[in-house]
Amino acid sequence: MPNYWLFKSEAETWSWDQQVARGAKGEAWNGVRNYQARNHMRAMKKGDLGFFYHSGGERRVVGLVRVLNEVHPDSDDETGTWDCVDLIAIAPLPQPMTLDRIKTEPELAEMVLVKNSRLSVQPVTESEWKTVCKLGGLDPSKLRTP
Repeated sequence: MPNYWLFKSEAETWSWDQQVARGAKGEAWNGVRNYQARNHMRAMKKGDLGFFYHSGGERRVVGLVRVLNEVHPDSDDETGTWDCVDLIAIAPLPQPMTLDRIKTEPELAEMVLVKNSRLSVQPVTESEWKTVCKLGGLDPSKLRTP
């Protein structure tokens, strides 16, 4: 069973379309400079799944990603303090789920995104994963994930 995560990025910095364009090569989720978010990446395993979330003005889950490569040093960090994982886009969310919508769903009331929306990399429970996928028009059991 994979673990589930949420990765936040402002669309102007790194967008879902840019992630998709990387194809099977994927992209390093670099530039994270928060210890809690870094530690979440250190806990990730190859094959874990995540939501791709546009922060800033959009504030919505727009797609699903998979961890392609586990934690490794962030090449943008000269101090050796920060790590990253590599992600690959696996599916768009047919009906993007806004933060406002997520906040109205009782079964998502304890989601880290609701409680600490500023954290850039955060865990998602299996129940939250299934709920967001379902409300976003995607059956997670039909995803092709190695």
